[in-house]
Amino acid sequence: MLEQAEGTFHKIAGRVQDAVGGAAGDRALQLEGKARQAAGSVEQAAGEALDLLRDSASKNPLLVTALVAGAAFLIGTALARR
Repeated sequence: MLEQAEGTFHKIAGRVQDAVGGAAGDRALQLEGKARQAAGSVEQAAGEALDLLRDSASKNPLLVTALVAGAAFLIGTALARR
């Protein structure tokens, strides 16, 4: 939930920064605002994914544990081949 709120804050701040840059004719400030909006969107999506994972883990902890173990095994195998 906190991640989603932070993402929303960054999106709003980016919009404000973009608008101020546009009004002032400051292209660099506008681009920074657009980048901040994009980062906020990513942060918000990551927060939603974390919330979904938390909900799933509380409803079915064995399944989530098995999925995490499987992912760790695959990552370990991939890294060992390097």
